[in-house]
Amino acid sequence: MTAAPGTGERPADTAHGPLTGLRVLDLATLFAGPLAATLLGDFGADVVKVEHPGRPDPSRGHGPAKDGQGLWWKLLGRNKRTLTLDLRTDGGRAALLRLAAGADVVVENFRPGTLERWGLGWEELSAVNPRLVLARVTAFGQFGPYAHRPGFGTLAEAMSGFAAITGEPDGPPTLPPFGLADSIAGIACAYAVMAALAGRDRTGEGQVVDLALIEPILTALGPHPLWYDQLGHVQPRTGNRSVNNAPRNTYRTADGSWVAVSTSAQSVAERVMALVGRPELSAEPWFADGAGRAAHADELDEAVGSWIARHTRDDVLAAFDKAEAAVAPVQDVREVMTDPQYAALGTLAEVDDPELGPLRMQNVLFRLSGTPGAIRWSGRAHGADTDAVLAEAGYAPAEVAALRAAGAV
Repeated sequence: MTAAPGTGERPADTAHGPLTGLRVLDLATLFAGPLAATLLGDFGADVVKVEHPGRPDPSRGHGPAKDGQGLWWKLLGRNKRTLTLDLRTDGGRAALLRLAAGADVVVENFRPGTLERWGLGWEELSAVNPRLVLARVTAFGQFGPYAHRPGFGTLAEAMSGFAAITGEPDGPPTLPPFGLADSIAGIACAYAVMAALAGRDRTGEGQVVDLALIEPILTALGPHPLWYDQLGHVQPRTGNRSVNNAPRNTYRTADGSWVAVSTSAQSVAERVMALVGRPELSAEPWFADGAGRAAHADELDEAVGSWIARHTRDDVLAAFDKAEAAVAPVQDVREVMTDPQYAALGTLAEVDDPELGPLRMQNVLFRLSGTPGAIRWSGRAHGADTDAVLAEAGYAPAEVAALRAAGAV
């Protein structure tokens, strides 16, 4: 897939997206809120990224850059037009209200009370547009004893219980080396926005989405609260092992590579034991369920690990495939970029970027058979579409010049 660089005008191919006609104002930064807006833009929404005139979105400078261009922004800012507004100024406030009057969604992640201090809270926004959906993404939510605190995804990963169960049994709690909580929250926020819009279709009225980073990642952890509530069970750190099934681990091959094996299904566990030459283990009474197998993980890991250690990675993958047993290579990003399954799915797309030329990034999140999404352009320059967006809101060129002179844009 190749996307043409944006010009400030809405490209014709947005007509094919299921969210065509939806207008989104993205006021958020780092990273959940902007990701939610990106996901909406991928399927045709007209997303306008609003940034401070003097302080661009931090993602523009986050992580590695090439030729002075932040690469994370190229991904996070895709399919968005860029506008600068200082929301603390009278002119910036008035401009945002005018834009909100014609928008469907506003996404923001300021600390609770910030928009209200600027005269841009729900009361003011809904007054100019009763059908507006305001998505508010914060670390801890809009109320409660922690609501005033600053926070990032790292705190959600710690507070949710994720870090407590991640790592080796005799090691410290482990945090992910990427924005896990933010990514989960961004996907959840896009879902929440669509649910709110569906509600608007029924009632005719917009509403507020209150999403805290600490909540979606807790949902992703599954039944841990239920286990504790009913059984007092607290899952310990188990490294790569699972308390629910075995064998389940990473194993080193004869050529120094690694593979991951999972046996969540009983039939798969039995096939693995046959493959590695230990079918007698399948007859043990404890082998009959996942918990029993997990209690004998040492024995099962030795059986599987010793067999894998005698074979190359290619041979292991081929043997497991033939046996219809679940296995995958442990790949770094270099192998991800050339993996044939990702290639078949089109998981990575090539985008023509005006500053950097062709670049590859993750494609839209899923495939729709009738109204597919598309990457129309990568993250654009700071404020590239300010004049065009304000003109659409009814500002004459002289008014835009006055706003610029006043520092509002």
